Amino acid sequence: MNNIRARIKKLYREDYELVYEEVARLIEEEKIAGDKKFVDEKDIMLITYGDSIKKEGEAPLTTLLQFVSDEATDTVSAIHLLPMFPFTSDDGFSVVDYYEINKELGDWSDINKLAVKFDLMFDAVINHISQSSEWFKKFLACEEKYKNYFIDADPSLDYSSVTRPRALPLLTPFETREGKKYLWTTFSEDQIDLNYKSKDLLLEILRILICYAKRGARYIRLDAIGFAWKKLGTTCMHLEETHELIKLFRDVIDECVPGTMIITETNVPHVDNISYFGNGYDEASMVYQFPLPPLTLFSFITSDATKLINWLSTVENVSNKTTYFNFLASHDGIGMRPVEDILNDEEKQLMVDNTIKKGGRIGYKANGDGTKSPYELNINYRDAIINKDEDDETKVNKFLASQAILLSIAGMPGIYIHSLLGSGNWTEGMEQSGINRRINREQLDYNTIIDNLKTDYVKCNIFDGYKKLIKTRKNNSAFHPLAKQEVVKKDKRLFNIIRYNEETKEKIEVIINVSNETICIDLDNEGIDILTGNKISKSCQVKPYEVLWIKVQ
Repeated sequence: MNNIRARIKKLYREDYELVYEEVARLIEEEKIAGDKKFVDEKDIMLITYGDSIKKEGEAPLTTLLQFVSDEATDTVSAIHLLPMFPFTSDDGFSVVDYYEINKELGDWSDINKLAVKFDLMFDAVINHISQSSEWFKKFLACEEKYKNYFIDADPSLDYSSVTRPRALPLLTPFETREGKKYLWTTFSEDQIDLNYKSKDLLLEILRILICYAKRGARYIRLDAIGFAWKKLGTTCMHLEETHELIKLFRDVIDECVPGTMIITETNVPHVDNISYFGNGYDEASMVYQFPLPPLTLFSFITSDATKLINWLSTVENVSNKTTYFNFLASHDGIGMRPVEDILNDEEKQLMVDNTIKKGGRIGYKANGDGTKSPYELNINYRDAIINKDEDDETKVNKFLASQAILLSIAGMPGIYIHSLLGSGNWTEGMEQSGINRRINREQLDYNTIIDNLKTDYVKCNIFDGYKKLIKTRKNNSAFHPLAKQEVVKKDKRLFNIIRYNEETKEKIEVIINVSNETICIDLDNEGIDILTGNKISKSCQVKPYEVLWIKVQ
């Protein structure tokens, strides 16, 4: 508890004793016994909305449980449920009530049924809240408790140094019972930023996080958490206070529901991203590996894995209690900020051009000088990787090769449901809504999916091939999230690393061809390809988009 006291003192100086007493009382009331193990090679996360799969006349959460249980129960160990609460915009990320389940998805009993069979990750969308929330309505009515829940700002001041994720106004005017007030709205006018300088708000958020952990969330994802603390004259990103706040969350959760893992979602360059590990024991348990999606895509666009391999050589384990959350596709676009210092302008433009050519759109962010630059590529990851003129077998092999990179590297993999199912661009949804990100958020009919997994060559072979890769990974300890990772450079067209588990002495050499050319290389050791059972000699031939997982003898 000494750490908790110290953190509260840093954040709430004058009133820290009072705040500490309230937090200590909360912990005493909510504390439960038990612990949860750290992740291993068998932990695989499926990322999905609660209604990504729908069946006529059935609660979508029930449908999701049936699909994953029937089709992927031996594949997926955990499910990341994207915001499942009542909301008003941004496909769930403008939450109205943190404690209720969106009735269109189901209810808490459906969540409980999922939690019996799978580990769950809940979204804590706690940088902002919907303007339709009770909190905000009480703020507008100037109820005393809620007056400091939001950030009242002076529009005449200079906000040019503030980091902006979207090309929208930072401040939004609202009429309150006491007159007009300008509030921080970093993401949109319907997403009102929360004020963590308020002690009442802090306690409210702690109750929410504890509730999620006790309701079955083994993992809690802190959405857009890098923006949490505001200080004029700074970028308002990655502030010391933000890190202290996350550490406080971690300390309190550790006291109340031991073993719950905190995951920070910060779509920023790598150095800033990994700062959320803290000292390896006191902040995030996992951080999103944001450079991975754009760099993997870049490798397949250029048939050159050099940039990806060079970046990966800088990625190291921080401690035995932290690892990376690896992903390629998600409900968002492919972020460009994480490669600001890795790709030059010409290389980034190549990715922009590839996205537009393949039916995608570009999201932009506002810069402090009045200009804007690409923030994310809005496109389905399968369609970003493959080319329409390629034959079906090549499409399958190429896409699975990209996903094999995700499954090969150090960390825990998160697989977006549309990647597992081999879905493509949902252009109709994007155009009808006017929301670029909808291109990768299609709601799929259960019966259509089942039919596609039997009759559609590309989709069923991606699905079956993906499951084979996952099952193989789960049976080999060299893929443990903390197993050593060594980069090998033999040919720029090859993604080549060695994974080694010091405890089990298992070693696997990963070789993935990111080009459409056959490549001949000499290996240091012979071995067995654990995907096919074939013996691999020192003189090795790698076919276009082939994946080799060679267990070294």
